[in-house]
Amino acid sequence: MHPMLNIAVRAARVAGQIIVRGFENRADLTKEIKGANDYVTQIDKEAEQAIINKIQQSFPEHSFLGEESGETHGTNTEFQWIIDPLDGTTNFVKGIPHFAVSIALLHKGRLDQAVIFDPIRSEIFTASRGQGAQLNGYRIRTTKPRDLTETVLATALPFKDKGQFGEYALSLNKIFHECGDIRRGGSAALDLAYVAAGRMDGYWERGIKAWDIAAGELMVREAGGLVTDFKGNNDPLYKGEIVAGSPKVVQGLVKHLK
Repeated sequence: MHPMLNIAVRAARVAGQIIVRGFENRADLTKEIKGANDYVTQIDKEAEQAIINKIQQSFPEHSFLGEESGETHGTNTEFQWIIDPLDGTTNFVKGIPHFAVSIALLHKGRLDQAVIFDPIRSEIFTASRGQGAQLNGYRIRTTKPRDLTETVLATALPFKDKGQFGEYALSLNKIFHECGDIRRGGSAALDLAYVAAGRMDGYWERGIKAWDIAAGELMVREAGGLVTDFKGNNDPLYKGEIVAGSPKVVQGLVKHLK
Protein backbone atom coordinates (compact mmCIF):
# COMPACT_ATOMS: atom_id res chain seq x y z
CA MET A 1 0.00 0.00 0.00
CA HIS A 2 1.22 3.48 -0.86
CA PRO A 3 2.51 5.21 2.33
CA MET A 4 0.12 8.15 1.97
CA LEU A 5 -2.80 5.81 1.34
CA ASN A 6 -1.83 3.87 4.44
CA ILE A 7 -2.02 7.06 6.53
CA ALA A 8 -5.40 7.90 4.95
CA VAL A 9 -6.72 4.46 5.89
CA ARG A 10 -5.58 4.93 9.47
CA ALA A 11 -7.21 8.36 9.59
CA ALA A 12 -10.46 6.97 8.18
CA ARG A 13 -10.52 4.23 10.81
CA VAL A 14 -9.99 6.75 13.63
CA ALA A 15 -12.87 8.82 12.28
CA GLY A 16 -14.95 5.66 11.92
CA GLN A 17 -14.57 4.90 15.62
CA ILE A 18 -15.88 8.36 16.49
CA ILE A 19 -18.80 7.95 14.10
CA VAL A 20 -19.82 4.52 15.41
CA ARG A 21 -19.78 5.76 19.01
CA GLY A 22 -21.91 8.72 17.98
CA PHE A 23 -24.31 6.47 16.07
CA GLU A 24 -24.78 4.30 19.12
CA ASN A 25 -25.56 7.38 21.23
CA ARG A 26 -27.67 9.45 18.85
CA ALA A 27 -29.88 10.69 21.70
CA ASP A 28 -26.95 12.82 22.82
CA LEU A 29 -26.31 14.36 19.39
CA THR A 30 -26.31 18.10 18.91
CA LYS A 31 -27.05 19.12 15.34
CA GLU A 32 -27.09 22.39 13.44
CA ILE A 33 -28.67 23.34 10.14
CA LYS A 34 -26.08 24.53 7.60
CA GLY A 35 -28.66 25.13 4.88
CA ALA A 36 -31.92 23.82 3.49
CA ASN A 37 -32.20 20.16 4.55
CA ASP A 38 -28.48 20.13 5.30
CA TYR A 39 -27.35 19.06 8.78
CA VAL A 40 -24.06 19.01 10.64
CA THR A 41 -23.46 17.34 14.01
CA GLN A 42 -20.62 17.51 16.51
CA ILE A 43 -19.63 14.06 15.21
CA ASP A 44 -18.96 15.49 11.73
CA LYS A 45 -16.67 18.11 13.27
CA GLU A 46 -14.91 15.72 15.64
CA ALA A 47 -14.33 13.15 12.90
CA GLU A 48 -12.92 15.75 10.50
CA GLN A 49 -10.52 17.12 13.11
CA ALA A 50 -9.41 13.58 13.97
CA ILE A 51 -8.65 12.91 10.29
CA ILE A 52 -6.65 16.12 9.93
CA ASN A 53 -4.74 15.49 13.15
CA LYS A 54 -3.83 11.96 12.07
CA ILE A 55 -2.60 13.06 8.65
CA GLN A 56 -0.67 16.02 10.08
CA GLN A 57 1.27 13.67 12.36
CA SER A 58 2.94 12.31 9.21
CA PHE A 59 2.56 15.22 6.79
CA PRO A 60 2.39 18.49 8.77
CA GLU A 61 3.19 20.57 5.70
CA HIS A 62 0.23 19.39 3.58
CA SER A 63 -2.89 21.40 2.72
CA PHE A 64 -6.52 20.46 3.43
CA LEU A 65 -10.03 21.04 2.11
CA GLY A 66 -12.63 19.79 4.58
CA GLU A 67 -16.40 19.99 4.41
CA GLU A 68 -16.60 21.41 7.93
CA SER A 69 -13.32 23.32 8.36
CA GLY A 70 -12.91 24.68 4.84
CA GLU A 71 -9.55 25.20 3.16
CA THR A 72 -6.28 25.19 5.07
CA HIS A 73 -3.07 26.04 3.22
CA GLY A 74 0.04 24.22 4.36
CA THR A 75 3.60 25.06 3.40
CA ASN A 76 3.43 22.34 0.72
CA THR A 77 0.55 23.21 -1.61
CA GLU A 78 1.39 20.39 -4.03
CA PHE A 79 -0.47 18.01 -1.70
CA GLN A 80 -4.07 18.71 -0.71
CA TRP A 81 -6.31 16.34 1.22
CA ILE A 82 -10.03 16.58 0.43
CA ILE A 83 -12.15 15.32 3.33
CA ASP A 84 -15.79 14.53 3.93
CA PRO A 85 -15.74 13.14 7.48
CA LEU A 86 -19.32 11.86 7.42
CA ASP A 87 -20.94 11.59 4.00
CA GLY A 88 -24.58 10.79 4.63
CA THR A 89 -25.16 12.89 7.75
CA THR A 90 -28.96 12.81 7.35
CA ASN A 91 -28.87 8.99 7.32
CA PHE A 92 -26.64 9.12 10.40
CA VAL A 93 -29.01 11.48 12.27
CA LYS A 94 -32.06 9.39 11.35
CA GLY A 95 -30.46 6.11 12.39
CA ILE A 96 -30.10 4.73 8.86
CA PRO A 97 -26.80 2.77 8.81
CA HIS A 98 -25.60 3.99 5.43
CA PHE A 99 -22.84 6.62 5.54
CA ALA A 100 -19.09 6.82 5.08
CA VAL A 101 -15.81 8.60 5.65
CA SER A 102 -14.31 9.96 2.41
CA ILE A 103 -10.67 11.03 2.08
CA ALA A 104 -8.85 11.89 -1.16
CA LEU A 105 -5.40 13.24 -1.88
CA LEU A 106 -4.64 15.62 -4.73
CA HIS A 107 -1.02 15.80 -5.89
CA LYS A 108 -0.31 18.75 -8.16
CA GLY A 109 -4.02 18.99 -8.90
CA ARG A 110 -4.49 15.33 -9.82
CA LEU A 111 -6.35 12.77 -7.74
CA ASP A 112 -3.71 10.42 -6.39
CA GLN A 113 -5.05 8.44 -3.39
CA ALA A 114 -8.55 7.67 -2.14
CA VAL A 115 -10.27 6.00 0.81
CA ILE A 116 -13.98 5.50 1.45
CA PHE A 117 -14.73 3.75 4.74
CA ASP A 118 -18.11 2.39 5.78
CA PRO A 119 -17.66 1.99 9.55
CA ILE A 120 -20.92 0.11 10.06
CA ARG A 121 -20.06 -2.68 7.61
CA SER A 122 -16.28 -2.44 8.17
CA GLU A 123 -15.80 -2.03 4.43
CA ILE A 124 -12.81 0.01 3.32
CA PHE A 125 -12.58 0.96 -0.35
CA THR A 126 -9.18 2.20 -1.52
CA ALA A 127 -7.54 3.39 -4.72
CA SER A 128 -4.13 4.65 -5.83
CA ARG A 129 -3.60 6.35 -9.18
CA GLY A 130 -2.39 3.78 -11.68
CA GLN A 131 -2.66 0.91 -9.17
CA GLY A 132 -6.35 -0.05 -9.30
CA ALA A 133 -9.07 -0.08 -6.65
CA GLN A 134 -9.73 -2.50 -3.79
CA LEU A 135 -12.36 -3.42 -1.22
CA ASN A 136 -10.86 -4.79 1.99
CA GLY A 137 -7.72 -5.70 0.07
CA TYR A 138 -9.42 -7.42 -2.89
CA ARG A 139 -9.44 -5.96 -6.40
CA ILE A 140 -12.75 -4.48 -7.56
CA ARG A 141 -14.01 -3.64 -11.06
CA THR A 142 -16.97 -1.80 -12.51
CA THR A 143 -19.61 -3.78 -14.38
CA LYS A 144 -19.84 -3.76 -18.18
CA PRO A 145 -23.52 -3.88 -19.14
CA ARG A 146 -24.31 -3.71 -22.83
CA ASP A 147 -26.75 -0.82 -22.38
CA LEU A 148 -28.93 0.90 -19.76
CA THR A 149 -31.63 -1.78 -19.90
CA GLU A 150 -29.34 -4.09 -17.92
CA THR A 151 -28.45 -1.59 -15.20
CA VAL A 152 -29.33 -0.73 -11.63
CA LEU A 153 -28.35 2.91 -11.15
CA ALA A 154 -27.81 5.23 -8.20
CA THR A 155 -28.76 8.89 -7.97
CA ALA A 156 -29.89 11.59 -5.54
CA LEU A 157 -32.76 14.04 -5.50
CA PRO A 158 -31.99 17.81 -5.45
CA PHE A 159 -33.06 18.11 -1.81
CA LYS A 160 -30.98 21.23 -1.12
CA ASP A 161 -32.58 23.15 -3.99
CA LYS A 162 -36.00 21.70 -4.70
CA GLY A 163 -36.56 24.32 -7.39
CA GLN A 164 -34.36 22.17 -9.62
CA PHE A 165 -36.65 19.16 -9.34
CA GLY A 166 -38.66 19.95 -12.48
CA GLU A 167 -35.61 19.77 -14.73
CA TYR A 168 -34.27 16.80 -12.77
CA ALA A 169 -37.59 14.94 -13.13
CA LEU A 170 -37.46 15.20 -16.91
CA SER A 171 -34.12 13.41 -17.13
CA LEU A 172 -35.07 10.99 -14.34
CA ASN A 173 -38.18 9.99 -16.29
CA LYS A 174 -36.17 9.25 -19.42
CA ILE A 175 -33.47 7.31 -17.56
CA PHE A 176 -35.96 5.35 -15.45
CA HIS A 177 -37.85 4.12 -18.50
CA GLU A 178 -34.63 2.95 -20.14
CA CYS A 179 -32.74 1.38 -17.22
CA GLY A 180 -33.51 -1.66 -15.06
CA ASP A 181 -34.05 0.19 -11.76
CA ILE A 182 -32.82 3.12 -9.68
CA ARG A 183 -31.66 3.42 -6.06
CA ARG A 184 -31.25 6.52 -3.86
CA GLY A 185 -28.95 5.72 -0.93
CA GLY A 186 -28.14 9.13 0.53
CA SER A 187 -24.33 8.97 0.39
CA ALA A 188 -22.50 10.06 -2.76
CA ALA A 189 -19.28 8.49 -1.51
CA LEU A 190 -20.87 5.07 -1.10
CA ASP A 191 -22.74 5.40 -4.40
CA LEU A 192 -19.39 5.85 -6.15
CA ALA A 193 -17.72 3.11 -4.12
CA TYR A 194 -20.57 0.77 -5.05
CA VAL A 195 -20.15 1.62 -8.73
CA ALA A 196 -16.43 0.85 -8.44
CA ALA A 197 -17.24 -2.47 -6.73
CA GLY A 198 -19.84 -3.46 -9.34
CA ARG A 199 -22.76 -3.26 -6.91
CA MET A 200 -24.28 -0.42 -8.92
CA ASP A 201 -23.83 -0.03 -12.66
CA GLY A 202 -23.81 3.76 -12.72
CA TYR A 203 -24.45 6.95 -10.80
CA TRP A 204 -25.35 10.56 -11.51
CA GLU A 205 -25.97 13.57 -9.31
CA ARG A 206 -26.10 17.37 -9.46
CA GLY A 207 -25.53 19.85 -6.63
CA ILE A 208 -22.52 18.15 -5.06
CA LYS A 209 -19.19 19.39 -3.74
CA ALA A 210 -15.63 18.24 -4.33
CA TRP A 211 -15.45 16.52 -0.92
CA ASP A 212 -18.53 14.43 -1.79
CA ILE A 213 -16.96 12.88 -4.88
CA ALA A 214 -13.16 13.26 -4.86
CA ALA A 215 -12.34 9.84 -3.42
CA GLY A 216 -15.10 8.12 -5.37
CA GLU A 217 -14.04 9.67 -8.66
CA LEU A 218 -10.57 8.15 -8.44
CA MET A 219 -12.01 4.87 -7.21
CA VAL A 220 -14.33 4.47 -10.20
CA ARG A 221 -11.57 5.36 -12.64
CA GLU A 222 -9.15 2.88 -11.06
CA ALA A 223 -11.85 0.20 -11.16
CA GLY A 224 -12.08 0.59 -14.93
CA GLY A 225 -14.93 3.09 -15.12
CA LEU A 226 -15.43 6.52 -16.63
CA VAL A 227 -16.30 9.70 -14.73
CA THR A 228 -17.63 12.87 -16.42
CA ASP A 229 -19.87 15.86 -15.87
CA PHE A 230 -23.38 16.03 -17.39
CA LYS A 231 -21.93 17.17 -20.72
CA GLY A 232 -19.50 14.28 -20.90
CA ASN A 233 -16.45 16.36 -20.02
CA ASN A 234 -13.67 14.51 -18.24
CA ASP A 235 -13.02 16.64 -15.12
CA PRO A 236 -16.15 16.91 -12.91
CA LEU A 237 -14.49 17.48 -9.51
CA TYR A 238 -15.46 21.15 -9.17
CA LYS A 239 -18.41 21.19 -11.61
CA GLY A 240 -21.09 20.35 -9.03
CA GLU A 241 -22.28 17.38 -11.09
CA ILE A 242 -21.04 13.90 -11.89
CA VAL A 243 -21.80 10.83 -14.00
CA ALA A 244 -19.96 7.56 -13.31
CA GLY A 245 -19.97 4.00 -14.58
CA SER A 246 -18.66 1.98 -17.48
CA PRO A 247 -18.16 3.96 -20.71
CA LYS A 248 -21.40 2.63 -22.21
CA VAL A 249 -23.40 3.45 -19.08
CA VAL A 250 -21.95 6.97 -18.89
CA GLN A 251 -22.68 7.50 -22.57
CA GLY A 252 -26.27 6.34 -22.05
CA LEU A 253 -26.77 8.64 -19.06
CA VAL A 254 -25.14 11.71 -20.59
CA LYS A 255 -27.46 11.67 -23.59
CA HIS A 256 -30.39 12.24 -21.17
CA LEU A 257 -28.57 14.81 -19.00
CA LYS A 258 -27.05 17.26 -21.51
